[in-house]
Amino acid sequence: MTPVPSALSIRKAADRGRTRTGWLDSAHTFSFGGYRDPAHMGFRALRVLNEDRVAPGGGFGPHSHAEMEILTYVVEGALAHRDSTGTEGVIRAGDVQRMTAGSGIVHSERNASDTDPVRFLQIWLLPAREGLAPGYAQRGTGEAGAGLVRLADRAGRDGALCVHADAALSLARLDAGERLALPLDAGRHGWLQLVRGALRADGTGLEAGDGAAVSDAEALLVEAREPSLLLWFELG
Repeated sequence: MTPVPSALSIRKAADRGRTRTGWLDSAHTFSFGGYRDPAHMGFRALRVLNEDRVAPGGGFGPHSHAEMEILTYVVEGALAHRDSTGTEGVIRAGDVQRMTAGSGIVHSERNASDTDPVRFLQIWLLPAREGLAPGYAQRGTGEAGAGLVRLADRAGRDGALCVHADAALSLARLDAGERLALPLDAGRHGWLQLVRGALRADGTGLEAGDGAAVSDAEALLVEAREPSLLLWFELG
């Protein structure tokens, strides 16, 4: 069966909010920190989607979160993590991390290098229920093969991280000219975030940093115009 063409709502990279400091350059798809836009407060359970670039030696000092599922995907470089559960480690390019803030957690994230920048996506999801115990999990994606690879979902099966939200996150790496149908079950909503490259989504051109929301569709058809990396969110 041929998927029904979808109606996309595009969020262009250049239209995102921006925070710049001496060590941080952060682009905000949705309202975050000092950036407030009532028209972009999130999409379904997806509340925050920041593309962060942190200079060598820079980073976020200890700070607290509660009642949020936080995913981090490192695109380039390495990020050093430490939190109040006793977890400490390094998230390297191609790794994805899940931190359950739950009833409360304190953590820090810093560039693990004194010479090279780090680039990562910071993703916040509204939890399906409150009061969860804080927790942490991490996996790599370097072994991901062709097609769509599930990184996180509520079931946490087949190597996917378990995320306590009505959401699933998948990744795809596409060669130039490669096509892929991003699935969407009935009654669910999709968000495509193009991390690297350029592609067409149901015929609409997207560049690196662009996002696209879709509802009431069976799938979103994408074709890479150049080697591309994308994240695909399936949301309730």
